[in-house]
Amino acid sequence: MTIKQLSIFIENKSGTLIKVLNMLSKAGIQIIASTLADTKDYGIYRVLCDNPAQAYMLLKEGGINVQLSDVIALSIDDTPGCAAKAIDKISASGVNILYLYSFLWKGKGVLVFRTDDNTKANETIMINKMDFLTEMDFK
Repeated sequence: MTIKQLSIFIENKSGTLIKVLNMLSKAGIQIIASTLADTKDYGIYRVLCDNPAQAYMLLKEGGINVQLSDVIALSIDDTPGCAAKAIDKISASGVNILYLYSFLWKGKGVLVFRTDDNTKANETIMINKMDFLTEMDFK
């Protein structure tokens, strides 16, 4: 039930983000969602895309510091309170959410998050019959 996310480490200076974006664009890789968290010296650019394996290899070969991470993507109704209900179920199972971001996809809300225990999170998702997305949903 996990999908692959790119975590790209980029220097916090002009031109570094556009270099990554141009590399992905020239390879025809479609970014589905992304978020950028910065510190004083660098940023972590987290990306969901239509071909994470190809994007990973391309960036690695281009000298970009990148990692592939397993994250969970839940599909929820695009109505107030649905995100809270979903996260409450995950948290109630004792799973810690390390980070989370969200976006809209095909009329539904999507919660993307990394946990400290994907096995337990996946069990909770199955028990509660929660809708999750796979990499095929982004093709």
